[in-house]
Amino acid sequence: MIDLHLHSTASDGSHAPAEVVAIAAGAGVRTLALTDHDTVGGIDEAARAATDHGVDLLPGIEISVAWERRTLHVVGLGIDPAHPGLLALTRGAADTRINRARAIGKSLAKAGIDGALLGASDIAGGEDNLSRSHFARFLVAEGHAKDNRQVFRRFLVRGKPGYARADWVPLAEAVGTIRNAGGLAVLAHPARYKVNAGKLRRALEDFRTAGGAAMEVSCGGGNARELQTLAGLAQEYGLAASQGSDFHGPDKPWARPGKLLPLPADCIPVMDLLTRR
Repeated sequence: MIDLHLHSTASDGSHAPAEVVAIAAGAGVRTLALTDHDTVGGIDEAARAATDHGVDLLPGIEISVAWERRTLHVVGLGIDPAHPGLLALTRGAADTRINRARAIGKSLAKAGIDGALLGASDIAGGEDNLSRSHFARFLVAEGHAKDNRQVFRRFLVRGKPGYARADWVPLAEAVGTIRNAGGLAVLAHPARYKVNAGKLRRALEDFRTAGGAAMEVSCGGGNARELQTLAGLAQEYGLAASQGSDFHGPDKPWARPGKLLPLPADCIPVMDLLTRR
């Protein structure tokens, strides 16, 4: 069983890297990738845990990118976590996250919600890699919303209190950095972006042109119809197929490690590309 999209407390997950590996191994996953948002900070701990549990770990990352004034996510698999270019990108992303977090805190304060930046930072264990998910947990804990889904209907999104724009790296730069770091670039969860079919196709074309190698076809919470649609797009654009739960923790029960539909037989699994290198 393979799961190539998992998150830990190094970014916005609920479990430490070693715990993520233990949970995945306990669910039967034999090959996994830790792909925290814009950081490689959890990989060393995850690698030690993978050895303890007898599973294979691929070093990974999920980079937030800008494309046509939207945010997309690109997973890097099989990267060198110590690559200077990749580390420079993560430092820039950390600065972007801190600036956005401060803007979110100010916006929520204007709406009458004080202490959001400090509360979210406490949840995250500091300002490094502070995400909207940490603010969401704060808002739920303080009774401003009943769950994360309600948070993202009432707060933190465009036109709502707590929205703040982030200046992420361009799509092509992120893909190039992943490739320079020895990794394969994978477009994450394509069905989750709120774009029409035409825009998704443009994104896939631009991603492939930039050097993207694969797209996620089997995603956490996905269904059979979505799987077939994404498999067809992967074939159309000459991209390999990846699979990942996007596990964060118990607040997303539909995204559990290894809980994935099998890739269709006519797809080229991204693991085939990784093992050929």
